[in-house]
Amino acid sequence: MTPLFSKRSNLYFRGVLILGPLLLIGGGGLVYAIWWSPYLTRQEQVIEQPVPFSHQHHVTVLGIDCRYCHQSVEVSSSAGIPATETCMTCHSQVWTEAPVLEPVRKSLRTGEPIRWKRVHDLPEFTYFNHSIHVAKGVRCVQCHGPVGEMPMTWQSEPLYMKWCLECHRHPEGFTGPTDEVFSLEPKTGSVFAESTGERSGDVPDDYPFNLPLTDCSKCHR
Repeated sequence: MTPLFSKRSNLYFRGVLILGPLLLIGGGGLVYAIWWSPYLTRQEQVIEQPVPFSHQHHVTVLGIDCRYCHQSVEVSSSAGIPATETCMTCHSQVWTEAPVLEPVRKSLRTGEPIRWKRVHDLPEFTYFNHSIHVAKGVRCVQCHGPVGEMPMTWQSEPLYMKWCLECHRHPEGFTGPTDEVFSLEPKTGSVFAESTGERSGDVPDDYPFNLPLTDCSKCHR
């Protein structure tokens, strides 16, 4: 009678038992790596803009405050993109003939706004309000990274829900005095004393840490 299985069947079966789990684990690891990679998150990828605007030059070298360009960041859900007139406040006086600024001058002549490309692009199902974060003492660089060091702007963080929840679960470690929101230094450490668990002096006594900041409806509306 002809054997149902060949002599090598046991070898093949052992190979499947050994390689199968390894392939599953390796495949899962590959998917995880791609999911968190800049290929999907766009993290640290420079987005080409109509005008190569340098935050490093304008913020660090010239000392221009964030609010000069992002005028609605304290009162609106959107930080706001500066109007052409804002740019030309300075560039009608300096670098008036620079070829790199021709799109700005053209925008002023024609009245057509510059089509800036969004760097931090959240999904449409995610609601984010700049003003509430500013009001609670979250520094710009906490989310946007070292903007003052960026010759061209890039997305510093992955912007996944897991990253947002790190702050929403422990806001005491990421908030501080509201007059330091526009500081170029990130907030480090906790505003609670480690030994006693009491609030340190740089947070208002009525700060609502007890609010359900992790409720789905906070961001998904």
